[in-house]
Amino acid sequence: MIPIKDDIPSRSYPIVNIALIVMNVIAFFFELALGDSLEPFIKQFGVIPIRYFYEGIENLDGTITYFSTSERIIPLFTSMFLHGGWLHLIGNMLYLYIFGDNVEDRMGHFRYIIFYILCGLAGTFAHIITNPDSEIPTIGASGAISGILGAYLLLYPAARIVVVLPILFFWDILKLPALVVLGFWFVTQLTQGMLTLAVTTTANAGGVAWWAHIGGFVFGMIAINIFKKKSRKPTYRDLWWELQ
Repeated sequence: MIPIKDDIPSRSYPIVNIALIVMNVIAFFFELALGDSLEPFIKQFGVIPIRYFYEGIENLDGTITYFSTSERIIPLFTSMFLHGGWLHLIGNMLYLYIFGDNVEDRMGHFRYIIFYILCGLAGTFAHIITNPDSEIPTIGASGAISGILGAYLLLYPAARIVVVLPILFFWDILKLPALVVLGFWFVTQLTQGMLTLAVTTTANAGGVAWWAHIGGFVFGMIAINIFKKKSRKPTYRDLWWELQ
């Protein structure tokens, strides 16, 4: 299922959500401009799980390359603004655009950006823990966005999501509850994650950090009760949505 839009109007302009989308797009175009320097750039600013379990790695000549503190900390933040291709970027930004504005609306701008970063970190740590020996750099906003999906599921389980459903050679457009759409999404991630527990590298797992998605989603569901506003006054837009 490919989501297109939801039916919940946002009460405030999602300035943080839009800014996050813009930052991710700018970072991606910067990657494209790197040319041959892209690979070392990704190795420097992407998360490499093995760095968090070993002091260093042995080179072919017998010398040891040690990992610095900055090589461990900086990628935790920079990796969530980098992407591995157009489909990776577009898919992530589509989900962020559809679901992020309403979550920001229920939290407020400042809480939302903190929540987003913490979800990204939770997803990254989940990936690191489940891939301790991997030397493959991991990048993407998927962990943070998965946290947004987890929060949205609890905030708006009855919201209607317009999705495109491919059936063989045909496409059907359906309007389904968020509980069905996001519940199905999570079950898919969990199933794939369980199947890849025995896989030692992200590359062998098909290039997808499934456990980053799972970790971010679960964290989002747990943390939403801390980050959402305790109460809010109903507005005419809220009433309009309830009457639909």
